[in-house]
Amino acid sequence: MVIEEGSPGPSKPAGDKFPRQREKKDKQQDKKQDKQQDKQQACEGFSIRAMMKNSVVRGPPPAGSVKERPAKRTAFRKFYDRGDFPIAVQHDCVGNKIAWKVEIENLDYHYFLPLFFDGLCETEFPYEFFARQGCHDMLEHGGNKILPVVPQLIIPIKNALNLRNRQILCTTLKIIQHLVVSAEMVGEALVPYYRQILPVLSIFKHMNVQILPVSFFNNWYYEFYIL
Repeated sequence: MVIEEGSPGPSKPAGDKFPRQREKKDKQQDKKQDKQQDKQQACEGFSIRAMMKNSVVRGPPPAGSVKERPAKRTAFRKFYDRGDFPIAVQHDCVGNKIAWKVEIENLDYHYFLPLFFDGLCETEFPYEFFARQGCHDMLEHGGNKILPVVPQLIIPIKNALNLRNRQILCTTLKIIQHLVVSAEMVGEALVPYYRQILPVLSIFKHMNVQILPVSFFNNWYYEFYIL
């Protein structure tokens, strides 16, 4: 805006008659607000200080329900280091396998199967590999020997799930799936123990809902619509 010489300047609004006084008032209000913020003290909820003025209640701490728990030394590791298992690693072009020194059908399932399930808490090689593959091999060749051992497998399964480790959770769930289809009446035998197995799974049921890509669901919907 260009003002010509000799012409009066732009008219000021009515509120700007006393700009210095307004600035002083604004500064005083800012100082009061700063003092009030400085006086605010953080306190815990449901306490006497929480009812006082200028007190800020702290939020609740994180529950840590999804946080991983530290793993303890398992009995499987102890027995493996001592050489009590009749197993060895068989290196193949497809992948590693377990070379059993004894026929699996002749093993004492009441003794060995709970130990292999106890090794599901392991995450290091070779303990994790032997425990996982050993469970699958024994469940594949167990037959009628598996059903009487189900009550002994609940505590190892619960301990593995309680670690909240994603890798251990996925491995344990695959083992449970194999356990259910390994013999007849095994699924019914697990029903009384749902209270020990399901609470941990209910914590993670809303995590990683969409694991597969969107294109998979689009193709599935297209095929379903055509059918």
